[in-house]
Amino acid sequence: MELVAGCYEQVLFGFAVHPEPKASGDHEKWTPVADFTHHAHTASLSAVAVNSRFVVTGSKDETIHIYDMKKKIDHGALVHHNGTITCLKFYGNRHLISGAEDGLICVWDAKKWECLKSIKAHKGHVTSLSIHPSGKLALSVGTDKTLRTWNLVEGRSAFIKNIKQNAHIVEWSPRGERYVVVILNKIDVYQLDTASVSGTITNGKRISSVTFLSESVLAVAGDEEVVRVFDCDSLVCLSEFKAHENRVKDLFSFETPEHHVIVTASSDGFIKMWKLHEDKKVSPCLLCEVNTNARLTCLGVWLDRATDTRESPPPDAETPPVSKEEPSKSNKKESGDEVQEGERQSKPGTKKCGSTGNGDKPAKGNSLVSAKKRKMVEMLGKKGNSLVTAKKRKMVEMLGKKKRKKKKM
Repeated sequence: MELVAGCYEQVLFGFAVHPEPKASGDHEKWTPVADFTHHAHTASLSAVAVNSRFVVTGSKDETIHIYDMKKKIDHGALVHHNGTITCLKFYGNRHLISGAEDGLICVWDAKKWECLKSIKAHKGHVTSLSIHPSGKLALSVGTDKTLRTWNLVEGRSAFIKNIKQNAHIVEWSPRGERYVVVILNKIDVYQLDTASVSGTITNGKRISSVTFLSESVLAVAGDEEVVRVFDCDSLVCLSEFKAHENRVKDLFSFETPEHHVIVTASSDGFIKMWKLHEDKKVSPCLLCEVNTNARLTCLGVWLDRATDTRESPPPDAETPPVSKEEPSKSNKKESGDEVQEGERQSKPGTKKCGSTGNGDKPAKGNSLVSAKKRKMVEMLGKKGNSLVTAKKRKMVEMLGKKKRKKKKM
């Protein structure tokens, strides 16, 4: 496995981690070894994402750089956004989704590195996004004070919720049964089946990063040295531990057959790996630490083999399709709290890098939370979510229309 971390000094660090045999009676220790540094950006790094082959980094220089972890070489850059890259998420090995301060969300083919879809997602910056484990839905938040749900099967907006404040983090749980939205030092926990807030967790200071350790357990880091572990059902803090000497900037968790590990990166320059216990009330044990002597901003872990079951998407959802759509009318709840985008016709095809989509302006109408719940369940339950299936269905519809026209003539 390999730790990768970006920093204000424009560099991506790579450290190979070697687990060591545990001596009887001793605490288990791992050894990090400096592997590479990659200086591709001309401004500080703001986001990093990892799949089984590549590490991608986003920066304030408005570019996304690709690094091949197998060959240890630069694989090129993606130039599409006009603003700081704020978030990067891989879905499996075929798709990358990026968000930036230009308000765009872009879906990339992670094989050909083409821009499949560019959506004007928010009126302000896109601050965070998260992909549902099924690959059929995504959530995003931005500086326009909205939480937006995206139908990735059809490549369009599904719902818009006004949340009254600017959220800066959104994250799905491992099974996708709940999600959290972070605003300053508060975490709203949403249940998928009700599409509403089930509770709110309050942290001591502004939250910088969260990561689910299980379906109901959430690790939280903020502008302080401490990492806290919360139960999303009871909203109680299960444990906390001092991780660094300065504020914790990012968290990452993963599982191997032998271990459940949480990784922390801090402004103090250290990256640390911690072994979690089954009882989350017990503070984790330090496995290893490495000092980069840099001001770290973002963090990832590259696993050379598929050891993280939570990061392995379902086989039938490996390739969520994204198609071009034409803007049409949609519905909006009169109170302004919920917006459900109407059905729209979509044309099969992909969008090349350099083209941008237009945001859809919803018209007034009626939409209830129950309708949102039903719609989300329907989207998650849909079968045949491949692009080929969508194209085939569209072609059959078009051929049917032509036959009807000939009969009339």
